[in-house]
Amino acid sequence: MKRRTLLATLAAFGVLPAFAQAEVLPYTPGLVQQHLDAGETVFVDFYADWCSTCRAQSRVLDQLKADNPEYEEKITFIQVDWDQYSDGDLARRLEIPRRSTLVMLRGDMQLGRIVAGTRMSDIKALLDAGL
Repeated sequence: MKRRTLLATLAAFGVLPAFAQAEVLPYTPGLVQQHLDAGETVFVDFYADWCSTCRAQSRVLDQLKADNPEYEEKITFIQVDWDQYSDGDLARRLEIPRRSTLVMLRGDMQLGRIVAGTRMSDIKALLDAGL
């Protein structure tokens, strides 16, 4: 069964939220550093539910992850609620200018960043930088 079909079926039966939690972690203070300290590569998505650019980025990310399962195997995905944490330590430390900012981190290095971009090729390049 294709992943999209599986996800649609799970969503129809109300099971999808359990799977969604495993794929994208909701941010809490200290979570990004905890995963970086564990030696993981972390993709941070500064997201707002009301942001159309953020939704477009999510659709592209979902497609890319469906096309290449290695992304989810090797990268930890964390979504930061912009409305709640835009003035938080993480946003200030990374100098995040706005919602719809995507950042790839490993150790103490920033591997790449996209601000308000939705091009599949750009987002794929950012994910590939994390592999």
